[in-house]
Amino acid sequence: MKSLEKIDKNNIPQHIAIIMDGNGRWAKKQGQERLYGHSIGVESVRESLNACISMGVKYLTLYTFSTENWNRPKEEVDGIMNLLVQTISNELELLKENEIGLLVIGDEEGLPDSCREELQEAKDVLSGYNKLYIVLALNYSARWEIKQAIKNISEKVKAGSIDSNAITDELVSSELCTKNIPDPELIIRTSGEHRISNFLLWQLAYSELYFTEVLWPDFKSEDLYLAVLDYQSRERRFGQTSEQII
Repeated sequence: MKSLEKIDKNNIPQHIAIIMDGNGRWAKKQGQERLYGHSIGVESVRESLNACISMGVKYLTLYTFSTENWNRPKEEVDGIMNLLVQTISNELELLKENEIGLLVIGDEEGLPDSCREELQEAKDVLSGYNKLYIVLALNYSARWEIKQAIKNISEKVKAGSIDSNAITDELVSSELCTKNIPDPELIIRTSGEHRISNFLLWQLAYSELYFTEVLWPDFKSEDLYLAVLDYQSRERRFGQTSEQII
C-alpha cells in the first residue's frame, strides 16, 4: 500500500513548514556548483505542493532564504535571487491552475528590487486563490521577527495605547509576520541536520519535529507522506497527560 493511502485524512496537519536543506551538498555529490542544487530543488517544491494538495494541507511554508544567508558567497546569493525571480515567473501559471495563493514572511524591503517586484506581481495575480497557500520565508529569521514584534509592542506601550499588563501570547502573535497564519503542526528538516536554524521559533512551540536524511533535491511526495504518517503516529498533548486528551 502506498503511503498516501495509509494517511488518515481526518488528521492532516493544516500547516506544514519545511527547512529545505542539502542543496549544496547534493550538488557537490554531482560534481556541480552549489547553485545547481538550488535549481534542481525547485522540482522538490513542486512535489511538496502536489503532495499537500492531495492531502488537503492548507499552508506550506518554505524556508527559502534566511537573513544569515546574505553571508554566503556573493555569486551564490546573486544566483539564488535570480533563480527565485525566474522560478516565480515560470511557476505562476501552475499556481493559478491549482488555485494556490502566495504569502511572504520576512523583511521584503531588504530584497533586491527585481525580487520584490516579481513577488508583488505574483501575489496580486494569485490573490483570491485559497485551495493552498505557499508561504515563502524570504530574508527571514525568527530572531529578527521577534525583535520587530518587541519594538512594535514597546512603541504602543510608550504611546499609551496598551498597558504592559495587556501583553499576552495572542498580542505577541498578532505582531509577527505570521499573524494571519496558524502555527505549523509539523516542521520538516531535510539533509540529516537536527537544528531549527532560527526558523519560526515562537510559532513552533508545540510543533512536531521531523528530521530526514534525504537531501532536499531528492525529497519527493513520498517523503512528505512519510513525514505526515510519522506525525499521525504521535500523541499531541500540549502539556496535558494522555488521560486528559482521551
